[in-house]
Amino acid sequence: MGHQSEKSFVALDIAVLTISDTRTAANDTSGDCLVAQLQDAGHRLVARGLVRDDIYLMRAQVSQWIADPQVQVVLMTGGTGFSHRDSTPEAIAPLLDKQVEGFGELFRQVSYEEIGSSTIQSRALAGLANGTLIFCLPGSTGACRTGWERIIREQLDARHRPCNFVDTLQRAREQRLLELGKGGDH
Repeated sequence: MGHQSEKSFVALDIAVLTISDTRTAANDTSGDCLVAQLQDAGHRLVARGLVRDDIYLMRAQVSQWIADPQVQVVLMTGGTGFSHRDSTPEAIAPLLDKQVEGFGELFRQVSYEEIGSSTIQSRALAGLANGTLIFCLPGSTGACRTGWERIIREQLDARHRPCNFVDTLQRAREQRLLELGKGGDH
């Protein structure tokens, strides 16, 4: 599968956000899965939240994190389906500076092996906003595990070749900190 280079691993600062009208911190198995996976890989959990499937609550939380130079990656779970309450793509897409077009496509491809044609009901997406990488995954624990193990883990590993997102995230953080050091004025 992935290719490893001689580069060293770089721990990233990651926030996890669960979107749900029914889950609580006590039964958020998908959020727990993402936290365990990122920590097992050597990354740092810097924030965690749970909000209702409401466009403005999602945007408020994610906007706060993308404005914070400490948060390099946001992993979101939930709200990517087709029910009347699923609104994660509508909430997050307007915040993105660049969309990672291949993420949703690849997620559905690898999910097909596990759930067959039901994968077409996933509106998983990813993109960059203010130098922060955001991944929006379905709400099932299995989907979170698949997304992490089959795609995200490698893309957040500086050793993965031919490319990954780590250099982009590090440069963005340096630029944001430099701008903050200048008082945030442009």
